[in-house]
Amino acid sequence: MENLISLVNKIQRACTALGDHGEATALPTLWDSLPSIAVVGGQSSGKSSVLESVVGKDFLPRGSGIVTRRPLVLQLHKIDEGSREYAEFLHLPRKRFTDFAAVRREIQDETDRETGRTKQISSVPIHLSIYSPNVVNLTLIDLPGLTKVAVEGQPDSIVQDIENMVRSYIEKPNCIILAISPANQDLATSDAIKISREVDPTGERTLGVLTKIDLMDKGTDAADILEGKSYRLKFPWVGVVNRSQADINKNVDMIAARHREREYFASTPEYKHLAHRMGSEHLAKMLSNHLEVVIKSKIPGIQSLVNKTIAELESELSRLGKPIAADAGGKMYSIMEICRLFDQIYKEHLDGVRSGGDKIYNVFDNQLPAALKRLQFDKQLSMENIRKLITEADGYQPHLIAPEQGYRRLIESSVVSIRGPAEAAVDAVCMIFQKLLIIPLA
Repeated sequence: MENLISLVNKIQRACTALGDHGEATALPTLWDSLPSIAVVGGQSSGKSSVLESVVGKDFLPRGSGIVTRRPLVLQLHKIDEGSREYAEFLHLPRKRFTDFAAVRREIQDETDRETGRTKQISSVPIHLSIYSPNVVNLTLIDLPGLTKVAVEGQPDSIVQDIENMVRSYIEKPNCIILAISPANQDLATSDAIKISREVDPTGERTLGVLTKIDLMDKGTDAADILEGKSYRLKFPWVGVVNRSQADINKNVDMIAARHREREYFASTPEYKHLAHRMGSEHLAKMLSNHLEVVIKSKIPGIQSLVNKTIAELESELSRLGKPIAADAGGKMYSIMEICRLFDQIYKEHLDGVRSGGDKIYNVFDNQLPAALKRLQFDKQLSMENIRKLITEADGYQPHLIAPEQGYRRLIESSVVSIRGPAEAAVDAVCMIFQKLLIIPLA
């Protein structure tokens, strides 16, 4: 069971490579049946900081306005202690990134390749895998931050476009919603809680994360929220303390930031009793365990969908026929099989098993004989013409049986004469076959 998340990671990568990444489509999609955790929050809610704290690395683009403009499927893989950390992108399968600043630049560049150097968004995901001994096996989907107004350079539809994209992920019954809300704002105004409540009114799929606890006004605290008194979710709230912008500017080490986060919850009187389930490290372990439990519960449905899809594809392949051989012998065999099948079907038409045989008989019984009668064989095969052809071809030399060259000339000239009517008869039969094929399809 420890490899469940890794297995789902591989399936998700395969789905993405094949163009199946959860977009609305009339076709069956394996992606929708795979459990995933979608990270939802408003702009500047601390989404990026939470993800970086979970990973323990600076790797996400930062800036003002909409920075995340494409979904980022982030897959974390725990490797052996002492192993070197690295990252891989699905669109660069043979390139390993050990410099996470380069990972950030590649995310920006890949976003620009899809959307151009504008502030447009795209629903095509970027697939990033991070291998580290300091992470837990986990898959997260980072979505663009919800916004309320369009700023300069953004289309007027950007607000609704982002909401539609976020909804397309979190409306799916197999999606776990990680709702990020800042503690220094009223929870009633939280974009993440608002949209999560709309798509998951019972809270069965929603996990709440409270950020910026250390930035609350003096004299206030978030204990009521973290204890589930202000807004209750099925699962306990998790509070995190991320690095400040000054810490980010100073490149404060992530390990030191995690240590300071633990000290904050352990030393703050309002949160001492909750310290055991606070912080980014606890959040990562809790998400990994929760995702594993959900995957276990969904295994029967995933197996059923895979088996059903395999059966449908095998039926389609059977309907399309056997694969065409690549070698010369196999091609010749395929051609002979096609000819044999055609001969069988043709015979069935003539024998009355299939319709249209009377029309084919009419071509050979009436059309072809009438065309042959119109040919001037009486002149071509007259004694005078025969004598002339034989004399020109063989001369006056005696023959034991028959003048070979002369007769050959006569036969060849006769075949040339009947070639036109014969080809016309073949074309007529071909047209009859075409009509027999087209009419049932219409």
